[in-house]
Formats: sequence, structure tokens, C-alpha cells
Amino acid sequence: MNLNHSKTSVLLENIKILNGVSDKRATLYKKLGIETIGELISHYPKDYVDLTTSIPISEACERTGEFCVIHATVVKKMPPYFGARVPVYKLSLTDDSGAINCTFFNNEYSFNKLVIGRDYIFYGKISVPQNSLYQSEILSPLFIMPDEPNKLTPKYRLTAGLSQNIVWSHIYSAFGMLESSSDISANNGDNKSINILTDLPADIRERCSLLDSFSAMRMLHFPKTSDECQKAKRSLVFRELLTLQLGLSFIRSRNRKLTGAKAEKVTDFDFRESEFCKTLPFTPTNAQFEAVKDCVRDMKKSVPMNRLLQGDVGSGKTLVAAAVAYYVFLNGFQTAIMVPTEILAKQHYETMCDFLEPHGIKIELVVGGQKAVEKRECRKAIKNGEAIVVVGTHALIQKSVEFNSLGLVITDEQHRFGVTQRSELISKGANPHTLVMSATPIPRTLGLIIYGDLDISLLNEMPKGRLPIKTYGVDTSYRKRLYTFIAKEVAKGRQAYVVCPLIEENENGDSTQPSKASVVKYYENLRDLWFEKIPTGLLHGRMKQEEKSSVMAKFKSGEIKVLVSTTVIEVGVDVPNATVMLIENAEQFGLSQLHQLRGRVGRGEHQSHCILVSDSKSPYTKARIDTMVSTNNGFEIAGKDLELRGPGDFFGQKQHGLPLLKVGDLVSDTEILEETQILAGEISKSDPEFQKHPELRQLVDALFKNSDEYGFN
Repeated sequence: MNLNHSKTSVLLENIKILNGVSDKRATLYKKLGIETIGELISHYPKDYVDLTTSIPISEACERTGEFCVIHATVVKKMPPYFGARVPVYKLSLTDDSGAINCTFFNNEYSFNKLVIGRDYIFYGKISVPQNSLYQSEILSPLFIMPDEPNKLTPKYRLTAGLSQNIVWSHIYSAFGMLESSSDISANNGDNKSINILTDLPADIRERCSLLDSFSAMRMLHFPKTSDECQKAKRSLVFRELLTLQLGLSFIRSRNRKLTGAKAEKVTDFDFRESEFCKTLPFTPTNAQFEAVKDCVRDMKKSVPMNRLLQGDVGSGKTLVAAAVAYYVFLNGFQTAIMVPTEILAKQHYETMCDFLEPHGIKIELVVGGQKAVEKRECRKAIKNGEAIVVVGTHALIQKSVEFNSLGLVITDEQHRFGVTQRSELISKGANPHTLVMSATPIPRTLGLIIYGDLDISLLNEMPKGRLPIKTYGVDTSYRKRLYTFIAKEVAKGRQAYVVCPLIEENENGDSTQPSKASVVKYYENLRDLWFEKIPTGLLHGRMKQEEKSSVMAKFKSGEIKVLVSTTVIEVGVDVPNATVMLIENAEQFGLSQLHQLRGRVGRGEHQSHCILVSDSKSPYTKARIDTMVSTNNGFEIAGKDLELRGPGDFFGQKQHGLPLLKVGDLVSDTEILEETQILAGEISKSDPEFQKHPELRQLVDALFKNSDEYGFN
């Protein structure tokens, strides 16, 4: 290859130009999302191994199952063994204290690289073969020469067939090519080439003590010290989080115009004394009164309300939404309520009908499964203003849905929608007010990133009469007792949920986990063997919408007594008569998800129970189940979830809808997050269109164009 090419063109080259990357190996890299040189060098280490301190082989042999560092000499290479499913390569290593075997699986590259008679530093897991006649072995170790200056060795995310040494050596070769090429060229119009090495402006790097992008990336892969590693990571995290903050700020600024839905007709509104409140069959909590008051105050202003209503499962967010929609109606405007699923949309529709129809407010439902005639009549009512409150899924954002005077947009579980979806709904009105509802407790700083510059109303009280849900953790030996308990609850007139993690056996492709409960087989077994006289229903995401709606209607009416389901019932399903939530394979769910599922019961006057079933003996599973048993507080559970799962998994990409970050973390990098938030605010005020800093616009374009939901342009 011509090494006079620019860095930009090198970044776009396929990794097969590197020595040692065959077609087969390129296929393995593709599984990791790596096809180009640029994608390879931005495959950042997930951790590091410190190879500065080794132990004698004799001591390592006593640490079976542990990862150890040894300094040893290669004394012998055994012939490859091809009897297993993959080739096995073995070497013999020694030091002054003893000997140990070194074993590689399907990795001839590393086997050939090690030279008999030379010393190396090895890092790997110590094991003893089943046949005790053989000595201990170190499995698929990382290794370097003793005089190698970089003894802080990176650990990469891998796939079968790629080793740490292979990936490291290919990244090393890639940087060699980049160092031999010319300086990176200006944007050549190819988005993939922009976001990898484009630098923050020099004045920002100097002010914040940051490395240039190329130096930071190289240092992150090949750090000589821990300090170098931290400096490199901080520079890249800072660049990424600042880019994220600027992009979100740019998107939000589109809606910072005067609202066309200012509440001017009815300004003196007291929820406590309103006709709406007087018709309720219960007394709202003080937190609900305060939340409505917050919204009314906001909607009297000339700029749109932008408020987050955050409350634990069952805290009464839907009532607040109905009260605010009622106030919007009094002022002559329509309300749109967007929710993530059709089941939840239909439930919200029914609830809004109960709350608002007595006051002469017409409610319409917009979902994908409607018949053509229903859609036509519904859209007509929305367009002419006859429909005052419109509840629906993302079907609301279709061009054919036109509002007469949209004044309020409410989104439930907002993090399940993309920014573009929310913006499209808001664009159907003249800068309408926005109310975001969420039952997902999250740290404040993370909330500011996900939800933007929202004012927050917190529902920290539960409706009166609600009994705390009793939660239990048991193993499968209790199964007969559990089914007997459910039958007794049904005999009292109650209902029950049973939740399984899978729709069909091994649907996740993992043949090593046959014990995971398949909802289909579980339902058939429960119906035929245990609950022959108890009406039992099945619900999962692959069913047709008509089937799902029919099953839920029968469960809500009490015709179905036990509902066997996947997590399709996780959010918002409200059946007050249900008193048992049985969750199979509880180890398969995150803490926050378990808490959401538990929130489907305990919504009536009767004592409710949540039973978590798991045979897992792992400390991680025990800690999660113990947390669920000990508290019903969603914020405590979210904190424990964050502590146990780690920041990287707290919000998955699909959950929060944000662009995928490659090195930054929205939770563990909170200090940098706050620093970049301040800086992004300054830049947004002084240079909102990035005219002084075109490289920032370049970075923002690149980050957000990789996330289709955002439609950033």
C-alpha cells in the first residue's frame, strides 16, 4: 500500500491490508463490528493487565482457577493436537521454581511467535487438566518480552478465534501505518473518517489539559504507566462527552421558541377545588397535587413547559397526566399522549376515558393495528378538534395524524423513544408544552443528559391504602408449594402473573442454558398438569396484536386467572385484582426490571406477593434477590443496580436511545460529564452554530449521524 496516503484514507482501508488478517480472521473481526482500520484502532481496551509483578511458577500452580503473571522460559514445543474440535497447541515453560504447560486453542499465530530458549512474561488462567497425571497449565495467556516497555497490557473484547495477542498486534500494525501517512486531511465528505481522529479545538485542549486525538488513542492502546493510561482516557472521554452534550444542546435549542399554547383562558386554576378533582373516587396524594401545580404554573409562561414527572411504579403518574390534560382542555388545546406499546396505549386510553369523559372530553386511540375505517374516523376527529385527548404509540407521529390545536405532548417512559420521534410529535403543534413521565429512577446527572434541561416533579408518596408488596426469593424445590399458593389466591378471587425470560427454548442461541424457562412450554405444562381447572392465559411479544389485546382484556375482566407472560407486561399494565407475581429464572433480569415487574401487583386493596425463583448460586444473583426482598423503594433499588451491574450496563443503548459511546460512560465519568456540561453551555451561548469551531460541528455530525434515531442535520 502507498504510505503517502492521508490518515483519513488509511482509516477507511479494510483491515485485510494488515499482515496476518486473512479472510477468515476478517470475518471474526466483523463479529466485533470491525471492518476498517479506523474501527480497529477505536476498539478500545476494556481493562488492563499489570505485568510488572510476577510470581514463581511453583506458586502459580497452587492458584488453580486464578489469573496469574509468571516470568518463564520456553523450553519445548509439543506437536499440535487436532483430536478436539479445535487445534490445541502446547508448550512447556520453566523458571527456577518449577515447570508449567502453556496451552493455546485454535491459535497457531501465538504458538509460532513464541521462540524456544527465550524468556517471556505470561498472564493467564491457571488450570489443571482432568487427567491428574499432567501438570498445571496456563491457558491462552497474554505474553510480552521482558524488555518490552509497555507492561500495562490491554484486554480487549474478543470473539472465539481471536486472542488478546492477535488483536493487540494488529492494532500495533495499524498505528504503524497511520504514523507513516501524512497528516489527516480535512473532511472529505465521508462520515466514517471524521469522528475517529478529529481533534477538539486547540484552545479547548489547552484550557482543559487534553491530548490530541491521535496521541490519546495511541497511548490508550500502548500505555507505559497508569498515569499515561488515565491521561489518554480522560482526553478521549472528554472529547466524546463534550460532543454528546453539544449535540443534545443543539437539538433542544430547536424547541426554545415561544409557545403557541400559553394558558390564558383559565389562569386561576386550583386542582384541589376543580370539578375534575371533585369527581375522583379517591383523594390524590400531596405529591400529586404539587406536581399538577408545577405544571399549571409552567403552562402560564410564554415558553413551553418542559417537565419530567418522575415517580416509582404505582405512584399515580397517570392521574397527574389526566389532570394536566384537563387544564389544557380548559384553555382550548388538545393533548397527545405517546406510550411505547399498544397494550399500554389501550390501558392509558381506558384510564383517560374514566377520568375525563365525565367532563365532556372526547378521547381517541391511535395504534398501528386499527382498521382503515377506524383510522379515518379517528384522524378526522383529531384534525377538526373534536378529539381533545389522543392516546397512542409511535403511530401518532405519522404524517396522516394532524392536530387542530396541539397544546401538550406527554410521553410515558420517554427513554424508550428516540429524540426524532419525540421531536416529530412536538412539531405537530406550535411549540406545545411537554410532560415526560418515567418510573425509572436514575441519578440526577444522568437524567440531565437523557431528558435534557427538564424541571423535575417527584412523586414520592404512594396512594393511600396500598399495602407494601411482600417479596420472597426461593429455588425450584419450592415449585409445588408456589403453585399451591397461587391456586389458593385464585380461590380467594385473586389473579396471578407468571413471568418467564424466553418465548421459546434456547431462543438466545445459547444451547448451554436449557434450564431457562420457555414461556410457551411453561404455559402448556402449567395449564395441563397444575392448573387444569384454573383459566390460564399466554402472552408474549411474537403474538399478533389482536391476540395480545384479547388475552389482556380477558385477564383484566377476570376471565383469565393466571397469565403466563414474558416481560411484555413490564411497563404500565394495571390489573388491581392481581396479587401474585411469580418470576422464573430471576437471575436473567436486572434489578430495575425486576422492580418494574413487581410493580404490576400491589395495585389494589389486597396484600400482594412477588416471588423470585432462581437456582443460581452466584453472589451477584444473591445480592440482587436480597435487595428485592429487603426494599420496595425504586430509588434504593436503582442505586444497588448501578452498584452491582456497573455503569456500562445501567442504561443500554436501546433503553436510552442516545448515540453509542465508544469510550465514555454516562455514569462512571460523572466528573467529566459535569465539566463538559458547563463547557457545552458556554459554547452553545457564544457559538450556537459552531461557526468559530467547525471541528465541533464535524464531531457532532459524526456522533449523531451514527444514531439513526436522531436524524441530526
